[in-house]
Amino acid sequence: MTTLDRVLVAKQTALSRVQVAVFVPTVALTLIGLLMVYSASFAIGLYDYGNVNYFITRQVMFAVPGAALLLIFMRIDYQRLRWLSPLILLIALAALLAVLVPGIGVASNGAQRWIRLGPLPPVQPSEFAKLALIIYVAHWLASKGERVKSFWLGVVPFVLTVALVGGLVLLQPDLGTGLVVVFVCGAMLWVGGARIQHALILATATLLSVALYVAVEGYRVDRIYSFLHAEHDPGGRGYQIVQLLIALGSGGIRGLGLGASRQKFLYVPGAQTDGIFAIIGEELGLIGAVAVLLLFAVLIGGGLMVAVRCKHDSFGALLAVGITSWIAFQALVNIAGVTRSLPLTGIPLPFMSYGGSALCAELAGIGVLLSICRNAPTAPPIPPPPVRPRPRPQRARR
Repeated sequence: MTTLDRVLVAKQTALSRVQVAVFVPTVALTLIGLLMVYSASFAIGLYDYGNVNYFITRQVMFAVPGAALLLIFMRIDYQRLRWLSPLILLIALAALLAVLVPGIGVASNGAQRWIRLGPLPPVQPSEFAKLALIIYVAHWLASKGERVKSFWLGVVPFVLTVALVGGLVLLQPDLGTGLVVVFVCGAMLWVGGARIQHALILATATLLSVALYVAVEGYRVDRIYSFLHAEHDPGGRGYQIVQLLIALGSGGIRGLGLGASRQKFLYVPGAQTDGIFAIIGEELGLIGAVAVLLLFAVLIGGGLMVAVRCKHDSFGALLAVGITSWIAFQALVNIAGVTRSLPLTGIPLPFMSYGGSALCAELAGIGVLLSICRNAPTAPPIPPPPVRPRPRPQRARR
């Protein structure tokens, strides 16, 4: 075997390892999520709808097309998404606007975030808007190059684009998704080469805006109060966080056993959605909770390795960073909220919380990540040959 053959084999082996580091944790988390959604939801399904399979049936209905999207995007060259990114973003904006139209948007628990498509379960466009915005921002930053460092040519257009999507999300209202949009795009801007002073200005403005947004609504202030003083009102404002902590701590090292949770019997609000990690801790114990954390760690590490492989393609690198930071931020904030390390924000746990739109969008994002891994160039593009000036014809002397 020649030296070149050894190099090619080594590169192919490294590529396979990166793909495994992305694909295997995704499949494992999705399957564990389906199992835990059923376990956490059958009591509330029976109580509210008279059907223990109510939630798991709907989750599977979205998991199947989500798996199809993963396979489709994995086989499509991600470079095609770059040129379609403006159209993809326009479709996402139209869907976000449609949510706010009476008769089209579906309201639930004081929020209007869904669109009903006939007999199918409602779809949440904001989940797909995350991926659409990531694709567009990656294309935009890659096209700008060094102009990203300019405040007026780089920062201002970036802020206007993100604010347009984030503003439509906040009108629903959905602070959790808005925070995901801002954080992920901010991470992409930083990787794209923004100046540190511009990043600090944007971070400060974001924190002040979030504080003002929280202060104008009483129920958002209650979440801050429950985070700081849950024990002072365990039957009122602190009820959810107290019940989450009871569920998480009741499992001990090994857990009570799969399906044996006690807190899911109408004690933990949203046991199958925001609080599913607490049910995992109760039924599977510390061992199961740590296993889930390790799966997320491997997936995030694989996503970062995909970004490193794209050193010759800024669009691919930024796209990989955006998708990876999206999954990482949601997992971090959800688990931190359940463990009372951060205030509860309503952000679902990727691949595991009940929510078909979120699952479909996340699996599609992983498909794009695998496409980047498969199709990223391993060498810089060959520059075109220099154009030699044509010799000027000489006039004959008379």
